[in-house]
Amino acid sequence: MARLSADEVAHYQAEGWLIPEWRLPAARTAAMREALDELLRRNPGVRPEKLVSAHIDGDNGEGVRGVADFLALAQDPDIVDLVSGVIGDNVILWGCHVFCKPAAEGYETPWHQDGHYWPIRPLANCTVWLALEPSTRANGCLRVIPRSHLGQRLHPHLHEDRTDLTLNQRLAEGAFDEADAVDLELQPGQMSLHDVYMVHGADANRSAQRRTGVALRYMPATSVFERSLRPSDGQTGVPVNFAQRPLWLLKGRDVSGRNDFDVGHPPGRSGR
Repeated sequence: MARLSADEVAHYQAEGWLIPEWRLPAARTAAMREALDELLRRNPGVRPEKLVSAHIDGDNGEGVRGVADFLALAQDPDIVDLVSGVIGDNVILWGCHVFCKPAAEGYETPWHQDGHYWPIRPLANCTVWLALEPSTRANGCLRVIPRSHLGQRLHPHLHEDRTDLTLNQRLAEGAFDEADAVDLELQPGQMSLHDVYMVHGADANRSAQRRTGVALRYMPATSVFERSLRPSDGQTGVPVNFAQRPLWLLKGRDVSGRNDFDVGHPPGRSGR
C-alpha cells in the first residue's frame, strides 16, 4: 500500500503542496487514458477543461456524462491512503474534475483558491491532481504559490466575464507575488497534492501537446458538505449542483455525523 513518508507529510504541511514519490502504475495510467477518450466521446459539446463530476457514470446532473472508471480511480486504496496521510484517517470523496487542455488553444486557469467556492465547513480538503499526459510548463501545468495556505485565509476574488477561461474567478491583485510560483511539472502517472487554501492556477496551453489531469477532491469527515451553501453563487463558469452532489465515505467514519451519503446516489444505494 502507498504511504507518505514523514518528510513528505512535513513538506505538505509546510509548503501546502507535494509531489509524492508514489505514482500510478503505467498500465493503470494507460487504462485511464482510454477512459478519458470515452469521456470525451460522451461529451462532444462540453469544453474539455470543464468535465466536472467525471466520476458519476452517465448523466451527472451537471451537464457532463461521466465514466465509472474515474470513480474507481478516486476510490483507489493507494491514493486514499496518500490522502489520509495529510487529512487524517476519515476520508470522504466528494468531487472529480477532468481538466483536458487541447493543444494550441487550451484555456487558462486564473490564480485562485479552491476554498473560495466550495461548501465545506470547516473548510478542509486535499486535492490530488493526477497527470494522464505530460504536464509541463510549455503546455500549461499546474502552478502553485508555496506557503500561501498558511494562516488559512481566503483572499478576495473577482469575477471575469470571459469565455476563454477554465474558471471565471481570479484572485484580486496584491494577495500574492507571482514571482514565487512553482511549476508542478508531472509525467503520466505522477500526481501532486495541494491544500484547499493554496493559491494556484495554470497558464493557457499554446503548445502542440495536449495536457490532461484528473483532480480528485477529498475532505476529512470532521467537516460537513453543507449542501445549502453556494459560496460563489454560480459565478465560476463551471456548472455545479452541490445540493445533489453524491458523497462517498472511503475510509474511517463520518466524525461530524452530519454528512449525507444517500443524496445523489441511485435509489437503494449509498456512499457508505
